[in-house]
Amino acid sequence: MYDNVLVATDGSSGATETLTHAVAIARDNDAVLHGLYVVDRRLYLAAEKDTQDDVRQSLEEEGEVALDDVAVRGEEAGLETVTEMAEGIPHKVITEYAEAEGIDLMVVGTHGRTGRNRVANLGSVTERVVENAPVPVLVVHID
Repeated sequence: MYDNVLVATDGSSGATETLTHAVAIARDNDAVLHGLYVVDRRLYLAAEKDTQDDVRQSLEEEGEVALDDVAVRGEEAGLETVTEMAEGIPHKVITEYAEAEGIDLMVVGTHGRTGRNRVANLGSVTERVVENAPVPVLVVHID
């Protein structure tokens, strides 16, 4: 039923739970597991000019760790795994990636690293992904 499963990750502890669901679905369907981390440019552009590069580097380092986790978990499950780090506005990048890569199912968590405060300030990435998704979206509830 699914040939390509996308898990959007921010490296948070909640993303681990989301990844567990994505891996299980990909394994059950013999699908390719795609891991995507988006460097949210709004976060480093909002920083003071003299710290923007440091903020961006920190976000990229978080992304590398998060994508390594996807690669390891996919490999352990015997899955073909593709990882990518991109930059932009997360919900836009996630939906564009899904369209471009022929994703059949997207797996996202209810909230990410900064939790409900970020949702209140920037809007819910998950909500916007669901609203704009070109394919079905599995939303994993994160406590």
